[in-house]
Amino acid sequence: MCIGIPGQICELLTDNLARVAVCGVRREVDLTLVGTHDDTGLPRLGQWVLVHVGFAMSLIDEKEALDTLEALQNMFDVEPDVGALLYGEENR
Repeated sequence: MCIGIPGQICELLTDNLARVAVCGVRREVDLTLVGTHDDTGLPRLGQWVLVHVGFAMSLIDEKEALDTLEALQNMFDVEPDVGALLYGEENR
C-alpha cells in the first residue's frame, strides 16, 4: 500500500529541496513536482503538500491536510506501525 503524508513547507533549501514539517518532525522533501514557488513567483512557504517517499506529490489545502493527519493519528492509535509515517523511524 502506498500512502502520502501531509506536510507543511517551512523552509526552502535549494532550487528543488525544502524542509517540510510532518507532525513536528522536519524532513527534507523534493519539490520538483510542485515547484518551490507558485505561478505568481511567491515561495510556497506555509503551503501543504502530500509527501510520498521524500517527494511532494501534490499541493493540498490545509483542511484536507489536517483531516488526513487526524485520520492517520486515529490509525496510529490502533496500529502503532503508522507512527513511523507520522513521526519518523527514529521516533517509533
